[in-house]
Amino acid sequence: MPDPVDNSPALWAEALNWPKPDGNKYDRGHAVVLGGPVAATGAARLSARAALRGGAGLVSIACDPSALMVYAVACEAVMTKPVKDADAFSALIADPRITGVLMGPAAGVTDRTRAMVLAALGAIKPCVLDADALSVFEGEPDTLFEAITAPAILTPHEGEFARLFGKVTDREADAVAAARKSGAVMVLKGRDTVIARPDGRVAINRNASEWLATAGSGDVLAGLCVSLLAQGLPAFEAACAACWMHSEAAYLFGPGLIAEDLPDQLPRVWQGLSLGHNGFNVHG
Repeated sequence: MPDPVDNSPALWAEALNWPKPDGNKYDRGHAVVLGGPVAATGAARLSARAALRGGAGLVSIACDPSALMVYAVACEAVMTKPVKDADAFSALIADPRITGVLMGPAAGVTDRTRAMVLAALGAIKPCVLDADALSVFEGEPDTLFEAITAPAILTPHEGEFARLFGKVTDREADAVAAARKSGAVMVLKGRDTVIARPDGRVAINRNASEWLATAGSGDVLAGLCVSLLAQGLPAFEAACAACWMHSEAAYLFGPGLIAEDLPDQLPRVWQGLSLGHNGFNVHG
């Protein structure tokens, strides 16, 4: 296994998809977030807002028709798409302009979630799988792994990781083994988040703020991952960039941070990266 490297813009800054003067919103990708049920809409809304602030040109939430009014009232720039079942979801994401799909945040550990995940993976769309989209495959992880054929990022905390891969005993080695087994980039979340590729390359995100230990923080990270994936970054670079930007946003806000604060710090993160894009050093 190659030696781990510290996650920093040096790993991924050149891959960022900066807007061009003659570009349009579709040049920056269209991300779709699978929304949770009517009583659990906050996680998907956090993810979708982070995906917009992360640079995606368009973001849509695909939700059950029963939850449509909640999402429609709460979302402004984020579009809402009612999808009754996996067939409707497949039809929605068949649009070639949709370039990234996020599933899991408060989606529910249900047959519906499982079917939606398999539909997205079957459509060969770049995907981010978080939370319930991972837990729903407890007891049958190979069903998930065999379906992963396009770029994918999995973002478990240690509890979710254990449901698919077993208990974590060595974070770096276990993340690499899981990446190899699943065929996906692994983001094993924690104080020092481990980002691993199936080929054994590993980056450690060491700049996390203690203020990130708050409800919804992981939903924001998942939204950033799908945003960058939808913009065309390779999965490993997208995951590394998302983890660094997420941590940087937390440092910029500081004490009192809640998850809702993170997306609105991202313009400042982008401004710092823009200095590096123009030939200056980037913090971190």
